[in-house]
Amino acid sequence: MATQTNFTNREHFQKLLEELRSLETRLKQGGGAERIAREHKRGKLTARERIARLFDKDAYFQEIGLLVAYDKYEGQAPGAGVVTGFGAIGGREAIVMANDGTVKAGSWWPETVRKILRIQELAMRCHAPIIYLVDSAGVNLPYQAGVFPGQDGGGRIFFYNSVMRHFLKVPQLAAVMGQCVAGGAYLPALSDVIIMVENTSFMGLGGPNLVKGAVGQSVDSETLGGARTHNEISGVAHYRATSDEECLNKLRELIADLPRPPREITADAQEPERPLTDIYDIMPGDHRLPYDVRDLLACLLDGGGVDEFQADYAREMITAKARIEGFTVGVIVNQRGLLKGSPGKPPKFGGIIYADSAEKAAYFIDLCNRHRTPLLFIQDVSGFMVGTDAEHSGIIRAGARFVEAMACATVPKIVLTVNHASGAGYYAMAGQGFDPDFVFTWPTGRMGVMEGDSAVMALFGAEIEKLAKEGRQPSDEMKKEMERVRGMYDEQLDARFAAARGFVDAIISPEDTRKALGLALRTALNNPGPHLGQFVLPR
Repeated sequence: MATQTNFTNREHFQKLLEELRSLETRLKQGGGAERIAREHKRGKLTARERIARLFDKDAYFQEIGLLVAYDKYEGQAPGAGVVTGFGAIGGREAIVMANDGTVKAGSWWPETVRKILRIQELAMRCHAPIIYLVDSAGVNLPYQAGVFPGQDGGGRIFFYNSVMRHFLKVPQLAAVMGQCVAGGAYLPALSDVIIMVENTSFMGLGGPNLVKGAVGQSVDSETLGGARTHNEISGVAHYRATSDEECLNKLRELIADLPRPPREITADAQEPERPLTDIYDIMPGDHRLPYDVRDLLACLLDGGGVDEFQADYAREMITAKARIEGFTVGVIVNQRGLLKGSPGKPPKFGGIIYADSAEKAAYFIDLCNRHRTPLLFIQDVSGFMVGTDAEHSGIIRAGARFVEAMACATVPKIVLTVNHASGAGYYAMAGQGFDPDFVFTWPTGRMGVMEGDSAVMALFGAEIEKLAKEGRQPSDEMKKEMERVRGMYDEQLDARFAAARGFVDAIISPEDTRKALGLALRTALNNPGPHLGQFVLPR
């Protein structure tokens, strides 16, 4: 029976991953083979080809927001027309944004702006250099109402540019490798360095057609705002390259000249006690079933021991010091299953936060914060405990204490959702609204206020109970509506739904998890100062 269960677990997880990989493969094609060929014919590399040549070949690169908007615009906006992510350039962590010229000429959809803002926020929080590979026709005009105005409209990109440049001193390098028109020209103009490519790049507040209509001048693109114009005449640009390849090599040189971050690795990296592929067997195929989260930790954390903090107290919440790729982290993770209570107390339900487990987590967070230890939240939480005993235990105050400690911790915070991330438990375990540095999920992650079955009971429970007292069953119409609600919740709980809306940075596989977490830690530790909110201005 155990073998069959393991097989079912693995089969379920791998099916989710295969569906994800199929979707990702399609999205990475951008506008499709024909448009990719068109870019090549123009002497240009695609956004993904540029990133591949810019970043170290043998190092792990983590894309951010690949699934954003995949289920909108009838599939016409793969990746929202921009590729964002982070990795290593000459061994130095860096963040990148590259407009995808194969998707509506790299024009900006509303989600394009949000992706750029997210990647800028990572650069500000981590103080890691950011590179803009600009190749965009500007605002996608039919959707300009969602791009141009508002606090999170396109103007905020330039606000972030300015804050990084003037206050935070975060390096910003821009390469204009195609079109860069209208307000979009401020993105490179507010960077530290601008490189332009001969014959393929253009930068100007208005293109030749707009100039003709506005002031009656007839001029070609190169004369108006090409690489030679902005290097020889206007002085707006700083370097001129003859090709995409030369431009990318120059960017690598510039990154190599930047000072290295003042961080320390506490120990040599060690392989985990169990292979990452064991995760497929450990995670239950039915998300409601229990498992021992310590088995997951044995796959994810460096071998050589986990120093569990208050191991015998509030066992539904595990707090521990450990290492990932040599970096010390404070791990906070929910245990699942039915757990033995303290002497004289009833058992506890794993995955639920009680008053004592909230206090335990809050104290541990404060401890890590004092010791400047980054925090890793592994989410499999169904929420806070409810009921008379819970309320009498002061669960509201204890929960608030947990949330406050997490929200005010100034060390890097990284989130990995492995199963449930429900209710206020999602918030307490560093949900996105509390500005964690990085938010990852496995395909098994489920984010929402509650599960579909719970929602059905919340919405229909009173009526079902009334019918039962009358000795009647729900009508077919009522059953159909209950199934509709359950299906809607299941769809919205799917990790892909969250990724499409930017609620997570990326859906990652078990095999990539240690690499993703290690890269996130190295990138976050570029900033030895406070990680709090989108950015912290120096005093």
